[in-house]
Amino acid sequence: MVKTLETHLKGIRAEGKALIVPYIMAGAQGLDQLEAELQLLEEANVSAIEIGIPFSDPVADGPVIQAAGLKALEAGVSLKGIIKVIQETKVQTPLVIMSYFNPIYGMGIETFINELKETTVKGLIIPDLPAEHQDYIQPYLAGTDIAIIQLVSLTSPEARIKELVSQAEGFIYAVTVNGTTGQRQDFDSSVGQYLMKLSQQTEVPVLAGFGISQKEQVEQFLKSCDGAIIGSKIVNLFLENRQQEVKTFMTEVSALTT
Repeated sequence: MVKTLETHLKGIRAEGKALIVPYIMAGAQGLDQLEAELQLLEEANVSAIEIGIPFSDPVADGPVIQAAGLKALEAGVSLKGIIKVIQETKVQTPLVIMSYFNPIYGMGIETFINELKETTVKGLIIPDLPAEHQDYIQPYLAGTDIAIIQLVSLTSPEARIKELVSQAEGFIYAVTVNGTTGQRQDFDSSVGQYLMKLSQQTEVPVLAGFGISQKEQVEQFLKSCDGAIIGSKIVNLFLENRQQEVKTFMTEVSALTT
């Protein structure tokens, strides 16, 4: 069964539009601001919204997202509280939860999935749960409309890429740097070729992520894949209460065509 997230993104792609997914850290500005952030991004016509779950040991995150997560944790933000906001949101744009495995395991995997079944959460990213161990969660996703997103790195060998692509649903998260998240000025010259090679192997949308913060970078990646995930820039702007800049920038990149 092709799940809603993948169908939704393919529909946008078929219209010749870029797939743009902003990342936010839930609760960094207080959990009471999460709904407003989601609504602002929906008004900017983004393709989907990735919601980060704060965690004390975020090994894949750069300094901006780490700081935002710690700020949320210090304010007492919990996975349970985030899910309550999601259950009540008026936003219809597909949501994708990005969480390390520990908070999910702590809540209880079955409980976590059951709490999300009737929400607009249509995707799940767990960066510290490799494909070999996704059987911890896959049985609970069976029969749901929640896709588990595969991450592919620059250093993934060909056999590994084929394995991940064969399991892909929703979209493929193509990591564009060797390291953690964070805004970058330059990317390795091989990234475009890597993205193009990945895109040629699948009909599942391929989105570039990690380090992307400029419209020009998105335009460059659109030559090789379907779109981009933009995280640290958006998290930082929200932390600085520059909501209008978030809306302006996201509206601009969401209007890009392929």
